[in-house]
Amino acid sequence: MKKIDFYFGAAFLCLVIVFSYACTKENIGEEEAVVANQSVAVNNNLTAKFASFNTNPLPPDANGMGSNAVNIASKIKIGWNIGNTLEATGGETAWGNPKVTKALIDLVKSKGFNAVRIPCSWNQYLASTTTAQIKLEWLNRVKEVVKYCNDNGMYAIVNVHWDGGWLENNVTTAKQVENNEKQKAFWEQIATHLRDFNGLLLFASTNEPNVDDATQMAVLKSYHQTFINAVRSTGGKNTYRTLIIQGPRTDIPKTNQLMTSLPTDSTPGRMMVEIHYYAPWQFCGMTADESWGKMFYYWGNGFKSTTDTSRNATWGEETAVSADFKLMKTQFVDKGIPVIMGEFGAIRRSSLSGTNLTQHLAARAYYLKYVVKQAKLNGIIPFYWDEGSITNNGFGIFNRSNNTVFDQQALTALMDGLK
Repeated sequence: MKKIDFYFGAAFLCLVIVFSYACTKENIGEEEAVVANQSVAVNNNLTAKFASFNTNPLPPDANGMGSNAVNIASKIKIGWNIGNTLEATGGETAWGNPKVTKALIDLVKSKGFNAVRIPCSWNQYLASTTTAQIKLEWLNRVKEVVKYCNDNGMYAIVNVHWDGGWLENNVTTAKQVENNEKQKAFWEQIATHLRDFNGLLLFASTNEPNVDDATQMAVLKSYHQTFINAVRSTGGKNTYRTLIIQGPRTDIPKTNQLMTSLPTDSTPGRMMVEIHYYAPWQFCGMTADESWGKMFYYWGNGFKSTTDTSRNATWGEETAVSADFKLMKTQFVDKGIPVIMGEFGAIRRSSLSGTNLTQHLAARAYYLKYVVKQAKLNGIIPFYWDEGSITNNGFGIFNRSNNTVFDQQALTALMDGLK
């Protein structure tokens, strides 16, 4: 999730529902095949704009890397996001969260999470824009946070998050060569610096790439291919590390429609696909009524209001969640490709009062429990989005200022979904 446009995604999600199947998969496949050939040429002929950062590739090292993607998926119970922190524009604390500490990660583990997604920014930490060299102190800081997780026996995911939008807002043929060069430079450095971690560490290519058609999907596939090639080229444990690639907009209908083929990997069985889930948006993230629809405060069978009926959900409820997750199970999970739900959640509308607030919080807890349960039933690995906010319209479960649980009701609901 991107802080700057988080609350403006509703219109897009509405359009997704209306138009996501406007093209048949057959036509998409034909168009993608043409553009894919161009993408292969791009990946094979990257110019030397940046010097290679893969200066000391190592022989393959399988020590501690015995689990493939399917094995790892079976071991991750539920994950948690350190949102709005290491990806924050202006520095780790710029969006209101304190620096990540070992105590915070210890707390997260103690409450039932055994995996942490670490959204990361890199572009603002360049020592030189001319060379695309990332500052050593920032690489070391990310490594420190990964170590907090690794020392606890927790899985960790490091990605290139929104990062100013240089990649995910420019999944275009016009930017394809330039962005592949930067993707290669960044991942050679990230992968080399974090190469010695065992299989508990996973890498993710990007975050929420803005892709709406087969042409853009082919460009995105080239970005993912560059990511895979760069990581594998560094050798050592990275030869066997599980890598995560994102569907278009990490949206389930678009991923089902457009992601008809995957990049190639020299190490078989070490790839996962990532989607995100904030549906229905009117319940999960919408903070003001729009011309196309109103906010939902209540969701799910048995959790509707009998007095505030205009705020009851009218779409995107239990059957829709189950159908969405079934798409990913059929398309990927059943074929041995695990699916990470890298973000999901619903805001806490604490500005409500009285019965309305009680009813909303109960509905929200039910939503979280239901989404986790359905994800696990379909082989999808859920990672709750926690951006640290404990105020109105926040997702925060933990109070990071004192390392305590702030929202026990939501935490209990998430863990109940695993039962």
